[in-house]
Amino acid sequence: MRAVTWHGKRDVRVETVADPRIEEPTDAIVRITSTGLCGSDLHLYEVFGPFMTPGDVLGHEPMGVVEETGSDVPGLEPGDRVVVPFQIACGHCWMCDAGLPTQCETTQVRAEGMGAALFGYSRLYGSVPGGQAEFLRVPQAQYGPVKVPDGPPDDRYLFLSDVLPTAWQAVRYADVPPGGSLAVLGLGPIGEMSCRIALQQGVERVFGVDLVPERLGRARARGVEIFDLTAHDGQDELVAAIRDRTPGGRGPDAVVDAVGTEAHGSPVAHAQQQATGLLPRAWAARLAQKAGTDRLAALHLAIDLVRRGGTLSLSGVYGGAADPLPLLTLFDKQIQLRMGQANVRRWTDDILPLLTDDDPLGVDDFATHHLPLSDAPHAYRMFQRKEDGVGKVVLLP
Repeated sequence: MRAVTWHGKRDVRVETVADPRIEEPTDAIVRITSTGLCGSDLHLYEVFGPFMTPGDVLGHEPMGVVEETGSDVPGLEPGDRVVVPFQIACGHCWMCDAGLPTQCETTQVRAEGMGAALFGYSRLYGSVPGGQAEFLRVPQAQYGPVKVPDGPPDDRYLFLSDVLPTAWQAVRYADVPPGGSLAVLGLGPIGEMSCRIALQQGVERVFGVDLVPERLGRARARGVEIFDLTAHDGQDELVAAIRDRTPGGRGPDAVVDAVGTEAHGSPVAHAQQQATGLLPRAWAARLAQKAGTDRLAALHLAIDLVRRGGTLSLSGVYGGAADPLPLLTLFDKQIQLRMGQANVRRWTDDILPLLTDDDPLGVDDFATHHLPLSDAPHAYRMFQRKEDGVGKVVLLP
């Protein structure tokens, strides 16, 4: 089959690899019909190379049609249309029962000290081949895949794999009080969808911050009060401008950081990340695990911006082992901090009723680009450079 494979920093290729096969009774084989390109894929493209192996198959936002199932997958049969969550979880361990499939005790990658295995996301998360491919082996298929109706185009349901539950969890974790306000930092796919969900859920005022004109325009069109990062003379001015729109100038009740490790405005950490990329992979991995740092400009902005007693909800991916955090400020402002990979199956039943012909979240036209799988190298490059008005890319095997 054809699949998107990693070969080094900013080097992804479409190659022929072995077809997946049933290996365990709880496996299924899915023929992929659509697969998303995620902002966290760009971390593999740019920063997390030390944990990758040349030839790794990328991607964790797939949907398609079941081709084959193992003997212990009673809920699926060939021909079923399914969305595959990005995490691999059993559905019956203590963590899954607690609504935390990202911490599944059956698939935890204990050798790396990490949580549940993820599709297409480095040895830290199990080195499981990903979904930017023609076919995908789905472990723990008795629980993971979400059956969806035939008929509507893939985009109606595809974003259940990651974007929708990640944004839904970000808003739920933000816990905005009635009549309150929410600021979202970063208006890429997760940040933009967080804004849409917040508004749909009745958050009174939603502020969106970014520096890409097309992203700001898309958010404004949905009713978000937008702030262009480049139009303000430093963080203090931006924070003051947003606070001015909140009661008493206190600041938003909650802030979602949808940016993560590669934030603009962190030149020292950026230089460290680039230098690490020049080392042999084994050395670089050890260094990242002991002394890795993130570009924390977005997180520092969130801490400054949120009102005292407010909540920070982190959905952007961070990976630093030695990040300096302003704990005095966090403690003094009595900030509540919630974060983590989205627990996909915890939220899908809440989200599915919104995926109707009325389309209140705008999923049908959420993707800006649909490209053949063979164009994946161009898609990664375009997405990383924020070219051609790119918002969300869907690859079609």
